[in-house]
Amino acid sequence: MNIKVATSKQEVHDAFHIRTIVFVKEQNVSLEEEMDSFDDTAIHFIGYLMDHPMAASRLRWVENYGKLERLCVLKKHRGKSFGTKMIQVMENKVLKNGYHKCKLNAQTHAIKFYEQLGYKVISGKFLDAGIPHVTMTKQLNH
Repeated sequence: MNIKVATSKQEVHDAFHIRTIVFVKEQNVSLEEEMDSFDDTAIHFIGYLMDHPMAASRLRWVENYGKLERLCVLKKHRGKSFGTKMIQVMENKVLKNGYHKCKLNAQTHAIKFYEQLGYKVISGKFLDAGIPHVTMTKQLNH
């Protein structure tokens, strides 16, 4: 998989398309909730497999950390470590920008996935777009 910061209009379009498939169509999140005002200033990532978009995420700078958001992989590509690779690329971007902490809001079914990558739960459960989540953080030491 080739992961890159989405810089062209096509790459950003591809990232939004993957998010729409996963969050809006699969998980029934409203388009208005999924595509918010933070998209205008966030750094968007897109993952391609043989030139076909199949994973997306976004990164924002909040206070003293990088906030990893909207991480998604198309259903037929899950379980192949593409999500892990997306997280690694995002963490590297966080470090390159002088930050040493990541935070994310994980859907509760994905807690173990993030724990395996070194993230720790720091909140109780809460609903976001009608889906149970927890907040997780990781200290980066590279």
